Amino acid sequence: MIHLILGGARSGKTRYATDAAAALSAQGYECIYMATAQALDKEMESRITRHRQDRSEDTLRWITVETPLLLVESLAQYARKDRVIIVDCLTLWLTNQLLAHEPLADSEHLQDRMKESQSCVGLDGNNWPEAKAALLELLPTLEGEIYLVSNEVGCGIVPLGELNRRFVDEAGWLHQEIARLADSVVLVTAGLPMRLKGA
Repeated sequence: MIHLILGGARSGKTRYATDAAAALSAQGYECIYMATAQALDKEMESRITRHRQDRSEDTLRWITVETPLLLVESLAQYARKDRVIIVDCLTLWLTNQLLAHEPLADSEHLQDRMKESQSCVGLDGNNWPEAKAALLELLPTLEGEIYLVSNEVGCGIVPLGELNRRFVDEAGWLHQEIARLADSVVLVTAGLPMRLKGA
């Protein structure tokens, strides 16, 4: 089943998904955590390190898959009927896809890190529409329980900058299309889940 978990920053959406994984683990499911973050700056490096530490200290035995760009391929490889997969998160995956084809400010460090990431997967041209279409085509075919965590970013002011506005638009369209095919959709606010679709 496909579960879309939406919420703002620090809303409790990842906790909601990991609690669901814990319940499924008690039923014998294997837990897979797909992380889409890239350590493009020191703050994100610290964040990723903290998340890795949290999972290593968790009572659940997580299998962690770091997949900043190849989410579709990773889902196809790891999904099976006795597994629960948490993708954390779709908006970081979208960011990675969009930035893979955009100049990154003036930071040589950021540019070098993105070049390394792109060279690993042979990216060329803007392939976001293809990546999105591949995800939407794959999701209904996956076995097991798939929890797609994503940031709801469309509730604020229209951001400045073309790339920022495109990100908000693309995230909104992605959420709508996944919500249409998802078995359940939950919006988490202040740690409280509100079910929008499904039982």
